[in-house]
Parts: sequence; structure tokens; C-alpha cells
Amino acid sequence: MKHELLTEQGGGRTYVLVFATGDEVMQGLKAFAQAEHLSASHFTGIGALQKAMLGYLDCDNKRYLQIPVAEQVELLSIVGNIALGDEGPVIHAHVVLGTRDGQARGGHLIEGHVRPTLELFLTELPGELRKEHDSQTGLNLMRLP
Repeated sequence: MKHELLTEQGGGRTYVLVFATGDEVMQGLKAFAQAEHLSASHFTGIGALQKAMLGYLDCDNKRYLQIPVAEQVELLSIVGNIALGDEGPVIHAHVVLGTRDGQARGGHLIEGHVRPTLELFLTELPGELRKEHDSQTGLNLMRLP
């Protein structure tokens, strides 16, 4: 993955991140967030994936059901945020994927392998957002004062 700083103002930065074939999206975002010391950010992008693992939240059982996507798909939209957890940055991303026959699939992105590219714009916000484990849902949820 390559990146470039586009702007820096008001305590925040905006980057463009370009992922290449074979890059894994979630690992790349986490490594970037660690390297840039991001504590409050949001991102959006488009591209394509050669395979992915999505998640659907099973609220009753407090876990994500895994949905494998084992085909080339258009990444029609990725949106998400970055906050701090107990062990560093927490990446939360949702995607909508388009299949060859025009069907859409979506969910929580667990893993995504790029082919040929993913173009993502990431904006850092001033301040800090924290995520903490919530025992009622089993999720790491954003906590506000």
C-alpha cells in the first residue's frame, strides 16, 4: 500500500491510500493507523477485491457469522472509522461488494484481498475516540464521556 498526505489543517490530516493487488485491507489500515498514531479517523473508498471475508452480526449469540466471498468483486463502497482500543487502533469497516451478475453483498469487513486496486481517502479528526468492550453486546463500542 502506498499513501500520500493531501492536506493538514485544524489538527487533522487527510490522506489518500492506494492498495495494490495482494494487499490485505484490514492489516494495511491497522499498520497505517499505528504508524501515523491515528486516534480518531474516518475513511471511504472504492476498488476491487479478489476475495473477502464479511461478517453479519448475530446479536442473540454476540458474534459475527462469517460470510466468505471467494470470487473477484467490485468494492462498490467501503466506509469506516478508526478509534483507540486497549491494544491500539481499532478498525471498523463495512463494505458493499458487487458480483459479476450485478448482485450486491455487504457487511462488516473482516478480511479483504485487493485486486487490482483500492483507492481510499482517510481523514484524521482532532481529538481521541475510544472503544471499549461492551459485555451486553460482546462488541468493542465507541465510548463518549
